[in-house]
Amino acid sequence: MFPESRIVHPIEEESFRRLRTRLDTSHFPPLTRAVVERVIHSAADLDYASDLVTDEVALEKAHRALHDGAPVVVDVEMVAAGITRRDTVCRLKDAVSGPGLTRSAHAIRLAYEQVGPGALWVIGCAPTALEELLTLDAAPALVIGLPVGFVGAAESKAALRESGLPAVSNVSEKGGSAVAAAALNALLYHPVSRPSHPVSRPSHPVSRPMPDAVSHPAPEAESRAGSPSKSKEKS
Repeated sequence: MFPESRIVHPIEEESFRRLRTRLDTSHFPPLTRAVVERVIHSAADLDYASDLVTDEVALEKAHRALHDGAPVVVDVEMVAAGITRRDTVCRLKDAVSGPGLTRSAHAIRLAYEQVGPGALWVIGCAPTALEELLTLDAAPALVIGLPVGFVGAAESKAALRESGLPAVSNVSEKGGSAVAAAALNALLYHPVSRPSHPVSRPSHPVSRPMPDAVSHPAPEAESRAGSPSKSKEKS
């Protein structure tokens, strides 16, 4: 899954090997599989296999835009720090809060004024940043909307899915800078290839694996992390 130009550390290779012994991801389309695996790898959380929502066609278009040089905008510097091999735009240091406007939301406005339409937006911290993006006519190549928190996170991600914008999101309240950066990195690291799905399909949870999708873990692995099968059983 790694381009030849990227040198992968043996620890990372072993981590992905172990991931695949605990979760069968072979039924996912290529870019969906890349995103699911790298998000799980970043959080050591197999439940993301049933929590993430995305669409392969949207990922293919975003992948082409990214490798054609589309700007990447992030909501916080922690997301920027996690994205490798690509410069990003983050305007949080320049933003100020005001009545009815959080600093994170203002940063999104400033970033849009800078980059215009067609960017990839990676939001992993503030639900208000995602909410603000949805008010703009940003025409994004992709929105990776994975903010975390008990207030507004799940709701903002639901609003993203309802908007019809090309997106990667998740259903639950969890998320964060590391997983948002990981989703973007999955697209960066994936080799450029021709689209394999010319006909659009509606967004859908990337979960719902086949009943036998999750392999039985080795006893030692199960004792450390609990049974991985719950990622398959979540509805």
